[in-house]
Order: sequence, then structure tokens, then C-alpha cells
Amino acid sequence: MVREKLLKRSGLVAVTLVIASAVACRPGGPLKVVTIQTGRSLNSDRSVGTHTTRFKPDDTMFVAVLTEGRGAGTFVARWTYAGRLVGENTQKVSYVDRAATEFHIQNSSGFPAGDYTVEVLLDGASIGTRNLRVEK
Repeated sequence: MVREKLLKRSGLVAVTLVIASAVACRPGGPLKVVTIQTGRSLNSDRSVGTHTTRFKPDDTMFVAVLTEGRGAGTFVARWTYAGRLVGENTQKVSYVDRAATEFHIQNSSGFPAGDYTVEVLLDGASIGTRNLRVEK
């Protein structure tokens, strides 16, 4: 009888520890955005390597959203040219520390010269825009 009580108690402790571990590892709350980067290349951690807002027609335009801390959410990057939507990317993320979420757009026939904008949203709310320019 004492043994049964000890087994039940140790089982309850084990279940409690598993639940506590799962809660501690789960991202909680919204992500904290540190900055939005733009450029021509990426580092291995998905942050922007070559920072710029000016591009050539055959460049790939990269955007990296840097976050810190524990959190989860859905990012959207909306790319516009001459007031028209030319691309949209969505990523659901869940992080427990610093991270970079990368988006990019490219045009195999080359981007027309002019002004572009990328707006980044987190869970439907705008967190910032960046103005970009393509020059010949």
C-alpha cells in the first residue's frame, strides 16, 4: 500500500515535470521586433549581409526581420511597385531566442527601374515599411 502511494506520487511528479517543461519551452506572447533590414544578400543566420535600399534590375531584394525573446506569430511581407502589389510572402514562426525571418523577391526578367516598397506585418498589424529603389 505504501509502495502504491509512492508509485502514484512519483507518477504525478513525473507528469507535473513533463507539463512544466512543455510550458517553459513553449513560446509565449507576441514576438519583439528589433529591426527590419534590407539588402542584396543573406548571412548564414538569415540576417541581411549586404545592406542597401538600392538595387539593380537583376538583384534579389532581401528583407530580414530580426526578433528577440520568446514568441510566436505570423509575418507577412508585401512588396509594391507603382502602387500595385507585386508580391506577398507569409511565414508562421515560433522562436525562443533571437532570430531572423527572411523574405525575398526576384524577377527573372529583371525589375523595372523605379520605387518599390516592402511593408512587414506581424499578426495583421504593420510593423514597418522600407522604401527601395531599382536603378539601371
